[in-house]
Amino acid sequence: MRFPLSWEVNMAKHNELGKKGEQLAVDYLITKGYTIVKRNYRFQKAEVDIIARLKGTLAIIEVKTRSTLDFGNPQDFVKPKQIQRLVKAVDEYVIVNKLDVEVRFDIIAIVKQDKGFNIEHLEDAFYHF
Repeated sequence: MRFPLSWEVNMAKHNELGKKGEQLAVDYLITKGYTIVKRNYRFQKAEVDIIARLKGTLAIIEVKTRSTLDFGNPQDFVKPKQIQRLVKAVDEYVIVNKLDVEVRFDIIAIVKQDKGFNIEHLEDAFYHF
């Protein structure tokens, strides 16, 4: 199936914005004292954007980047099925690496504003269930 060129250009811009958002999130976390352990960890159908450590806590960071708030807040786009997949992936990561740490699930919501970005870090955004 072939898509119009405009669709391909928009997807490329969307992917670029997502990568830019993840890098902004990493930079932000480092300034807050986090150590980045892993980026884009994959397990089955899940991808964990950032695994970071702050003292004895393993922070699992889902990054949501948007160019506008027209369709809602970025954090509203983390759906229950995605949360289930993330939890399963992180359980696997902790078991395989024999970690004994507290695990916390965060969202970093990033919205492009004028020539910059607004970054909001939501700690304990969702829970292991």
